[in-house]
Amino acid sequence: MVPARAQTPQLLQPPSNAKVIPLNAVAGHFTEPAIAVSQKNPRQVVAAFQGQASAAYSEDSGNSWQIAKGTAPGNYRVSGDVSVTYDSRGHAILCYIAFDKLGTSQYWAHNASRNGIFIRRSLDGGKTWEANAVPVDEQPTRTVMPFEDKPFVVADNNPASPFVGNLYVGWTEFSLDKTIILFSRSSDGGAAWSKPVEISSHEGLPRDDTGAVEGFTAAAGADGTLYAAWADGSSIAMAISTDAGATFTTSRTILETAPSYYNMEAVERANGFPQIGIDPASNRLFITWSDYRNGDVDVFCSTSTDRGATWSPAMRVNNDAVHDGFDQFFQWLSVDPVDGSANVVFYDRRSDPENRSLGVVLARSTDGGRSFANYAWATPRFDPQGNFIGDYNGIAALKGRVYAVWTGPAMPEQAMSTPQPGSKLKADNRAQRPEVSKTPEGEKAVEAVSDLRMIRTIINVGIADFSASATSSK
Repeated sequence: MVPARAQTPQLLQPPSNAKVIPLNAVAGHFTEPAIAVSQKNPRQVVAAFQGQASAAYSEDSGNSWQIAKGTAPGNYRVSGDVSVTYDSRGHAILCYIAFDKLGTSQYWAHNASRNGIFIRRSLDGGKTWEANAVPVDEQPTRTVMPFEDKPFVVADNNPASPFVGNLYVGWTEFSLDKTIILFSRSSDGGAAWSKPVEISSHEGLPRDDTGAVEGFTAAAGADGTLYAAWADGSSIAMAISTDAGATFTTSRTILETAPSYYNMEAVERANGFPQIGIDPASNRLFITWSDYRNGDVDVFCSTSTDRGATWSPAMRVNNDAVHDGFDQFFQWLSVDPVDGSANVVFYDRRSDPENRSLGVVLARSTDGGRSFANYAWATPRFDPQGNFIGDYNGIAALKGRVYAVWTGPAMPEQAMSTPQPGSKLKADNRAQRPEVSKTPEGEKAVEAVSDLRMIRTIINVGIADFSASATSSK
């Protein structure tokens, strides 16, 4: 029985100068994408995704893309949980986990194998990648051992910062009796990393569920201050460093939320982990997350104008009616360092009366997070059919140009072929279906992560341009 809805599904306009580009010419088990744009050369963009740690790069502002070679490690069976950034020198930095097998389902440190956090560098902006990965934290197989999970890499790219050029990585460490947030830093462009230190004053439960500390995110201010945040049960915690991550304040709760994990119709698992961003001109901090305080799942935003001491009340980022029964989730935030806009991408179900199929929405605030305009990318609706579609999507923004990346639907009736690294994919303004097929990398991931059901997917990049030059040329 289909539940009654509070209103007719809302139809949204596309974002300014919108394009959608499929990164994978053929389908596989591709999920959890991330994206970054170079501040040194804004024509360079890199997107990462899993089904082994993979990357695609663009040298023309996202209008065409090529799949890079040599990103996945050859000495581990599985790699993923990717994040990506550019440092101040224009080097692309790919961060990922690697392991041979998971532990007990959701209790990852139980019977885990060797695993670790690694980065790989591209000194030409994403086209070629160094042959050797650099370990940030590597765990050999032994009787009792932790499992390192969900890393996030951050670069200090502010010219005024005393720590410009630094790289930071934070992640969750699962052990048999707890979860903690670990942190490491590099001051030499990622060639070497400091010994990991715990920055979570409150430690979480050992299971990948509400009660764990998880979802590290961080942002560097113009003065080099590093703001780190993560989900802690039904709250968001923060710790702050003013010395390039050498020391942190005691972590504390800054926002109360509903539980960070929740059940979702037709999705194998879902969470509302936070993201943090900063406008370097004003030092305004933004945090976004999602939870079900309103019954259905909404995306929320809170801001701070006093360096994280106090935070505004949570406001909804999605602008459909409250309590309308439509879910919005898997949000990701990027604050444009040039124009200060807050840009959020998320899955949105307001166009499906059954609250099942997924559209993709961009929300954008140009008033410091007080209000958000909502736009929908023209892309086929996606029914996840109860499968695993990852834990997050990604977004990046620079000078009014916004790049979002998400897991999208594969179309099995289309022709199948073998993917070729280096094949170029052109941008267009279409809403038609991309080509799909099998990938051996995806099959390996399914075999290794056998407790997660998967469907065949591709990674899409959405581009929107709100810059004055783009608007005036219309």
